[in-house]
Amino acid sequence: MIKLQIPATSANLGAGFDALGLALQLYNDVEMEECDTVAITSADDTPVPADESNLIYTSAKDLYQVCGKTLKGLRLVQTNRIPMTRGLGSSSACVVAGLVGANMLLGDPLDTDDLVDLAAQIEGHPDNTAPALLGGIVTAVFDGRRVHWVKQEVYTKLRFAAMIPDFELKTERARACLPTEVSHKDAVYNLSRAALFSASLLTGKFENLRTAVHDKLHQPYRMALIPRAREVFDIAYAHGAYAVYISGAGPTIMAIADEDNAYFAGKLRFSLDNAGLKGWQVLEMKIDNTGCTLL
Repeated sequence: MIKLQIPATSANLGAGFDALGLALQLYNDVEMEECDTVAITSADDTPVPADESNLIYTSAKDLYQVCGKTLKGLRLVQTNRIPMTRGLGSSSACVVAGLVGANMLLGDPLDTDDLVDLAAQIEGHPDNTAPALLGGIVTAVFDGRRVHWVKQEVYTKLRFAAMIPDFELKTERARACLPTEVSHKDAVYNLSRAALFSASLLTGKFENLRTAVHDKLHQPYRMALIPRAREVFDIAYAHGAYAVYISGAGPTIMAIADEDNAYFAGKLRFSLDNAGLKGWQVLEMKIDNTGCTLL
């Protein structure tokens, strides 16, 4: 039985739409072994598909097919700590678990680049799958077949506080609200800020992050799908956040704060409660530099 640990991820990071993502210290665990049937269970109370539609299973089956092998069945045991359909990479964690696990069961015929490419083809974009697999902050370009990526490990003690609402936002809906074309001016606006984010995070110029997460490609349109999102942004900035952005497709809103900002998560919790947003969960995490690992 193989046991894997896969981190949550936060994609886009404001202006880096479909190109930037980072891994966080919140993990799903997956136990996997070959068997003659499909036997899928949840080790916690999270409902998961127990048939061949399970995303871990279908991803494993895809890898077997790529390698010219037939997958008869799998025994899977899932522990799901990453909230589903909240913009924290739950589906990407499943894809990565299926690919890495299947690759190990076959004796590692595919290398890391192969796995990054295959994960992006399954998910459609690499901003969550790449950091889930690799850890750290990943800059990635997917040309439709290959992913050109750079991983950078981040050794800071920044606080990442995820403010997770009590409602889902499916990626399909969050993408459907986006415009099909953008102006040249807006494209330049985002390119400069996406570049600024990575450089500022890695060099410690955290005062730049508030400007770096400003965006004109997706966040202005997705804000309308997240009730009271602007108010949540304002609460986080009022408590000294360096930056606040919609995590992935949302609806989670991520705040970045300094390690010396004592009780940051507690302050957010108190203010959200006072604003009548008691259904929102506040979860504080740090960056994961390892990615998917064997336990």
